[in-house]
Amino acid sequence: MSKTLTVAAQEKALWRSYLSLTKPKVVALMLLTAVVGMCLAVPGTLPVQNTVLGLVGIGLMAGSAAAFNHLIDQRIDAIMARTYKRPLPSGEIKASHVFGFAVTIGAVGFTILYFGVNGLTAWLTFASLLGYAVVYTMYLKRATPQNIVIAGIAGAMPPLLGWTAVSGELHANAWLLVMIIFIWTPPHFWALAIHRKDDYAKADIPMLPVTHGVEYTKTSILLYTILLALVCLLPALVGMAGTLYWIGSTILSFGFIAHAWKLKFNAQEKSAIETFKFSIYHLMFLFLLLLADHYLLV
Repeated sequence: MSKTLTVAAQEKALWRSYLSLTKPKVVALMLLTAVVGMCLAVPGTLPVQNTVLGLVGIGLMAGSAAAFNHLIDQRIDAIMARTYKRPLPSGEIKASHVFGFAVTIGAVGFTILYFGVNGLTAWLTFASLLGYAVVYTMYLKRATPQNIVIAGIAGAMPPLLGWTAVSGELHANAWLLVMIIFIWTPPHFWALAIHRKDDYAKADIPMLPVTHGVEYTKTSILLYTILLALVCLLPALVGMAGTLYWIGSTILSFGFIAHAWKLKFNAQEKSAIETFKFSIYHLMFLFLLLLADHYLLV
């Protein structure tokens, strides 16, 4: 009996390890932005098939990109305090198994999108996967301190993918949602990079705090939060959203700027990680505001 329980516990632990490879919290936030893209794309009720299959396909391919990231970064992950317990550096899962897992869920996701949704969404999602797993992880991350800026477009695509999944077309408003996440990404990630500066330096990764210093990075974060505040007003200015969103986004923007200001001019030990955490709530609530405002206006 005890042997059976041990095997069951190991299988449960292994299942959790595979799930962690997909970075589920990150994917969940991406899917939220994809849902908002879907809702803003069509008036009234969402098409059930395209919505469900679109989210499943996008989620699987995002998880595949995350798993490839684990695979490619296993040497770096083994060095960094934040990541050395991940399944690959800890030895929980073999690299060949991770590769097979990433290919399988990516292929399943692409198939679902191509045959169950539309070819445009399938190929755009595939391009995002390549942008994150190959262009960013394999090259840009190790090549330039502007890595997250250049590759940010790959992580900013989910609202556009959601939009095309239910509408089958590219639209300027969808690209506006992409722009918000694209501008949000650098201050979000640089705050974490400041918090983990020594880790990145030890792993020889040219993140901005390592190559240009912490003060330069703090200034960059502050300037980006100001730019983000302006960009976040655009949905209201072009008629995508109304008063609720305008007021809410302004409050969120001031909150992000306040965190960045404190990080720059009155930093404490946890200011960087607090800024990073706030940025996640900023994006989540911003898109929830878009959703609430949209249905209140209908």
